[in-house]
Amino acid sequence: MKKYILLIATILIFAVGCGGTDLSNIKEEFIKNIERTSFLIEGTMTIVSEQDSFTYDVTAARDGDNYRVRLVNQLNNHEQIILRTGSEVYVVTPSLNKSFKFQSDWPANGSQAYLLDSLALDVKNDPEATVEKTDDGYIIKALVNYPNNANLVNERIHLCEDGELRQVEVLDASGNAKITVLFQSIDFRPSFEDDFFTLESLIDEECCEEDATVSGILEDVIFPLYVPLNTHLISKDTVSTTTGNRVILTFAGDSPFTLIEEVARPRSEFEVIPVHGEPLLLSNAVGALTGNSLHWTANNIQYFLSSDSIPVSQLLTIAESMSKTSIPVSGLK
Repeated sequence: MKKYILLIATILIFAVGCGGTDLSNIKEEFIKNIERTSFLIEGTMTIVSEQDSFTYDVTAARDGDNYRVRLVNQLNNHEQIILRTGSEVYVVTPSLNKSFKFQSDWPANGSQAYLLDSLALDVKNDPEATVEKTDDGYIIKALVNYPNNANLVNERIHLCEDGELRQVEVLDASGNAKITVLFQSIDFRPSFEDDFFTLESLIDEECCEEDATVSGILEDVIFPLYVPLNTHLISKDTVSTTTGNRVILTFAGDSPFTLIEEVARPRSEFEVIPVHGEPLLLSNAVGALTGNSLHWTANNIQYFLSSDSIPVSQLLTIAESMSKTSIPVSGLK
């Protein structure tokens, strides 16, 4: 009899801790369950920009203060890796054999929907976070922190009945899901190779040989669909380079900015480019954000967008509008 009483008591305690009918414990149990110093997750992430959406295969790993996030665009198989090793942060693009290097607080500088500890921190930082019971689990709703995108205001964290994390939706002020992460597997006891969180592990010495058939001529210029009010294109200049050409678009008016485009060519040797800024997740690429400029590569085109007079949020809007006009670069064979 004592054995049965003990079993029933254990079941009741578990039911309250992992959900049951006591919603007040859901947040605490969620934080306790995922706030780990080591994990490996696999899933997909979909980012919505206006009417377009971009889906990535995501593999995110943490071991102590080290992080490694692999993002592969399902549309064009474009792969990028965000790596934190010690105090250094890198955004590596293997197909181009290059990396940006940052002195950055990433991922602690804002919400990251694909990192478990970031989700836990979002819930901890919002004293007004709520829990809702659904037919097959729970939804935790909490505020988010995306410093460079004020349109993202909160998130819905979907849990199964047993408390298992299954999905995160990051919402705008109108309640539209702009980022959705589906978690396919979560391993809280992963094993990593000794060099897994090092830049050297991402360098393929035989990655990129010079290819004479690849032209560096940018023949089709991409224009932004969004241009700030009372701002217009005043010049389009083409400059010859040692590998092809570079197009410089200059916009003047109330919100002047400059947009530079050129064909993205692989380096024959791995190149690390220091940047005084932060990694920034765009809808179709991970870029490098400095105080007043943004670098990114998409659809085999390398972009540089800068302005001394408009805010980062507007730079981001201009950059996002470029993804909607993407067309093949005819100079590429």
